[in-house]
Amino acid sequence: MKTSGSGAFDPDIKIRTATIDDLPAIFHLGEKVFTPKDVSNLYRTWDEYEVTSLFNTEPEYMLVATNGKKKVVGFALGTVIEKRRSAWSYGHLLWLGVDTNYSRMGIASMLFDRFRNLMEKAEVRMLIIDTQADNEAAINFFRNKGFVNPIDHIYMTLNLENQ
Repeated sequence: MKTSGSGAFDPDIKIRTATIDDLPAIFHLGEKVFTPKDVSNLYRTWDEYEVTSLFNTEPEYMLVATNGKKKVVGFALGTVIEKRRSAWSYGHLLWLGVDTNYSRMGIASMLFDRFRNLMEKAEVRMLIIDTQADNEAAINFFRNKGFVNPIDHIYMTLNLENQ
């Protein structure tokens, strides 16, 4: 999540369920938002297979924000996790991205709020998100949405090409 932008509210922004025609726009916007400079771990895992796989399995949890010209300017992609032998199900917001030209306009909040409503209708008992430990903008955003108990997670890699 970026913090640049004009800060002005755009009344033409609409939130809707993604369609198959939105997949290229979602993918390319994700490439623009999840860069190695800003979010190196997210950048490594963002790919077209993630987008198409989510669409093929749970399209009802894929949302887009469009401007007055129907251009995709943001997205929220999530899933419901059902655990065997458990009454609990979890909602996992996997990706939340907004075009930097539209940041600080409340779009991420609108996307999250709609996603939360979908999760409530699916009767999930807990929402889960994850972000990089140094992504203060995202951490603050989710704290403002009521998330608590941030836990640091160690992420390690081993590049096998260099072995």
